[in-house]
Parts: sequence; structure tokens; C-alpha cells
Amino acid sequence: MDNLDNLKKLIWFDPQKCFIDGVWQDPNSNNYLPLLNPSCGKEICRIARCSDQDVNLAVSAARHSLDGEWGQFTALERGRILQKIGFLVKDKIDLLSRIESIDVGKPLSQSKADAIALARYLEFYSGAADKIHGETIPYQNGYTVYTLREPHGVTAHIIPWNYPMQIIGRSVIGALTMGNAVVLKPSEDACLTALAFADICREANLPKGALNVVTGYGSETGEILSKHSGINHISFTGSVPVGTKIQKNAAENIVPVTLELGGKSPQIVFSDANISQAIPFLIKAGLQNAGQTCSASSRILIQKSIYTKVEKALADEYKNLTVGPAIQDFDLGPLISKKQVNMVQKYLNLGLDLKKIAELKINDKLENGSFISPTLFGMVDPSHALAQEEIFGPIQVLIPFDDEDEAIKIANGTKFGLVAGIWTNDGSRQLRMAKKIKAGQVFINNYGAGGGVELPFGGTGHSGYGREKGFEALNSFSTIKTIAINHG
Repeated sequence: MDNLDNLKKLIWFDPQKCFIDGVWQDPNSNNYLPLLNPSCGKEICRIARCSDQDVNLAVSAARHSLDGEWGQFTALERGRILQKIGFLVKDKIDLLSRIESIDVGKPLSQSKADAIALARYLEFYSGAADKIHGETIPYQNGYTVYTLREPHGVTAHIIPWNYPMQIIGRSVIGALTMGNAVVLKPSEDACLTALAFADICREANLPKGALNVVTGYGSETGEILSKHSGINHISFTGSVPVGTKIQKNAAENIVPVTLELGGKSPQIVFSDANISQAIPFLIKAGLQNAGQTCSASSRILIQKSIYTKVEKALADEYKNLTVGPAIQDFDLGPLISKKQVNMVQKYLNLGLDLKKIAELKINDKLENGSFISPTLFGMVDPSHALAQEEIFGPIQVLIPFDDEDEAIKIANGTKFGLVAGIWTNDGSRQLRMAKKIKAGQVFINNYGAGGGVELPFGGTGHSGYGREKGFEALNSFSTIKTIAINHG
């Protein structure tokens, strides 16, 4: 079942509809957008181009759900329904993997890992739903003071095209766990697994209106949603310019926002590191999903005494990489679109003055897809555009450094601060570096910790603010209420 015709047979829901108040319905606009397969450029299907009317209906349905059945659910009941959804996701892992692989252009094994992660998010948060407690606060004689954790209300989730299932897991599921009602706006470039998830929730009998999905352009549907006065919290994952705009829109309604905006994440390799252990992480962390990952390790900092050795090892590994259609599960698939190819190509052009260590040529047979050559540049100045700006493509740069101080200066020398990796066997250095690095997550002698559903995730600086994943996400998707009782 690898071609588009067979994929259409696997899509058991109607992708041309939006999901509002527990039912599938046509968009009020009667307008639709083409959804393309990035591996070949062919149209998969059409999706709804939702208007302000659709967004209004979705927000109203969410509000009604809070005032009705969903709002009456206890934490235990929320956990049980999320557990049921998780079981249904597990039953459909292979199907969801295949759909996302073709929709996003992600190699099949990576899509499967994402589907498994979605199931794990549901497993984790379903068990956490009734474990979020308030506290009592010692106070004056005659008073008893305690706190409650309550949902924000209606939460908006505007998610990107690179990891739909993963971000639904960390964002939407976290919000539902705390009793919020959700309006989800997936990317117009990749929304099939978001729509599939909506139908799975319907099958699990999630109360109507607890989850609503509206599709369309980010500049239209997403903009309308971020401005809506009925929204009580916004979670956005995407670019800095759009995140800035969403923050401004939210400010008009005094609405809190969680922003995850990407990064320029370094991996720092010291001379005492286990190089053979590090090499796979250095490459995969930068090239996974063709480099279209917010936490992609696009900068590799190497201590000068081992620079030549590590450079050669990385170049050799690049030669063994394979690129091809996502569903055939090569190391790398295509970028999401021709538009993204053009953006990445601009950065490749900026690197014409750099030393090219390795470049994997793309087969001419793939010309209809959105493919681009994975490229490794060496001896790059830390101030170069390729070492400063998020590329969101399969491009990595190698940067030499002398000592810890210089490594810290380079690592912290961008506007971003999302993730960092440190490779050293010196325990004292591990702690020093971890403390000095400006990042939301620091990994020592690993990178990514296998996805880490349990690990709070978010950044600093232009990487955004707020945290999702782990129990910390549940704090973000709730508000605290203090109750003080004077009983004499």
C-alpha cells in the first residue's frame, strides 16, 4: 500500500471536512486546498479551507463542552477516556505511520516512532490526570488556605507540519488532561494525522466539543483563531515571525501563550569524548526528518585537537546516507514542499564561500519531489549565516574551538536557546557546561534522550518560552486558584 491510490483507501475519514462539536462537517466557505505528497509532488487529496465562521463554531462548541459534559468529567474520567484513545492509537500505529510518511515526507520508520510516541503521550497523561494536586499553605491562626489547579478554558493549538503526531501528543493531550476544551489548527501542508486523531477521539466517545479541528492556511484560519476573543490560552509551534505575530494577537485579549519557535542547537564535542558513540547522534540529530526539526543539531562544535578526526568520520558517514521517497524508508526523505526547498537552497548559496566536507547528490529520478542534497560544511566561522540562522533543512556546519570558554561563547552566541548536547567524559566539565549553556534542555553524552515524553521541553530567547511535555506541561495548561477560609 505504497502509492497514492492506496493511501486514499487508507484514509477512513473525509479529509475535506472539518471536525466540530464531535461531527464531521463541510467548511462554510465551500473552499478547499490541495494537499501534496512531497515525495512526488502529486496531490493526495483536498482539505477544508476554514473561514471565520468555522472557527467561531469550533470555539463555541469548545465552550459549550466546558459548560456541559466535558466540563463535568472528573480527573479520573478524563484519564480513562485518554487511555481509551491511547489504545485506539496503538491499534492504528502502522496506519498512522504510513499516512504521516506520505503526508509529511518523513521516512516510514521515523513516522512509526512518532505514532508510538503519540500513544506514549496518551499513556503518560492518562495516568497523570488524577495525580495533579493542589497544596495547603500554612497561614494565620483561624485560616485554612489551599490551592486548586483548574483548566484555562478553551485552548488553541496551532501546530506545524514537521511533527503533527508528536506535537498533538505534547500539546493537545496535555491540555485535555487538565480539562481544557481544544481547538486544533494543523498546518495546511500536513494535516492528515491530525484529522485521523480527531476521528479516533470520536470513536473513543470523547465528549462532543472537547476536541475540534479546523484546517486551512495559517495566515487565514490560524490568524483568526489566534485573535479570537473566546480563546483562553494559545500553544504555538513554528517560526519566530509567526510566533511574534501570534503573541501580539494574544496580547490584545490578554491571553497566555506557549511558544516553541525553533533553534540553532549545538552539539559540543571535547577531546576526551567517546567519538564512536557520538558520531551517530551528531548526524541523526541534525538530519532526522531531513533537518526539519526544531531541535535539530545544525551546529557541531569540535575541539581543535580532534577536529580533523571527527570531520573525517562525519564525512565518511555522510557518504553512506540514502535519500528517497518517504514510504520506502530511506535515511532521508524530501522536504515538505518546493517552497521549503527554495528556502534551504538560499542557505546553500550562502555557503558557497565555505569548505564543503560532504554532499550527497540527489538522483534525477526524484526531481518531481521536494528533495535537496544533505550537505556538511567544515571550518565554519561562528558568525556565518549558516552558523547563526535556523535553516530547517539537511545542512550541518562544523565549528572548531579551543577550550570550554570558547565553546560556551560559541554555543550561546545565537539568538536561540532550545537544546544542546555535550560530549565529554569529564564529570566536572559536564556539570560546568550544563550550567553555563543557555538552553531549555541539555543532553550529556546523548541527544534527545529517546524523545523523552516525560521531559519538560521548551526554550529561551528566540526559541520561545513556556514548557510542554512531562508534568510541567500540565502546569502550563492550567491556572492556579488560591482559596483562603476564615473559620475563627
